[in-house]
Amino acid sequence: MSFLNVEIKARIGDPSDIRNFLLQNNAEFIGVDYQQDTYFNVKRGRLKLREGNIENNLIYYERADLEGPKNSHFQLVKVIDSKQLRDVLEKSIGIKVNVQKKREIYFIENIKFHVDEVPGLGSFIEIEASNLNGDIPEEKLQEQCQYYMNIFKVKPGDLVTNSYSDLMNSE
Repeated sequence: MSFLNVEIKARIGDPSDIRNFLLQNNAEFIGVDYQQDTYFNVKRGRLKLREGNIENNLIYYERADLEGPKNSHFQLVKVIDSKQLRDVLEKSIGIKVNVQKKREIYFIENIKFHVDEVPGLGSFIEIEASNLNGDIPEEKLQEQCQYYMNIFKVKPGDLVTNSYSDLMNSE
């Protein structure tokens, strides 16, 4: 089944203001996840294997590389044996890049916040307004994402249009 997120990614200097806002506004703190995302060579969209201490998923998504809130259509499969799956995918389609990161995960209602530290790239905030139950119109997801961009004072120059994999390949 495919789901819809409206999401942004932005560079941030000091994540403490965002972290403090989330905690003061009763965000549910899921935890700190040390993740390795292995991106694979695919003809369309992006395919990554996420291995972490909280999240372990194979994720396929299609998203335009645009500034500002953008739609991301994704499919997610929970993974039990990530090592074997990574080996099969590496042998069959090849690895594009590996991305290591420290991710803090928070939720307010249907909105997921990631405060990320990516070695060599810096600090980032990701805001994902999700429609996992199919009951929130796309316009509302756009509004939610924009609302938190305003709260966190995200400027157009802070926005990142593409994935960490693209950033790693361009460095």
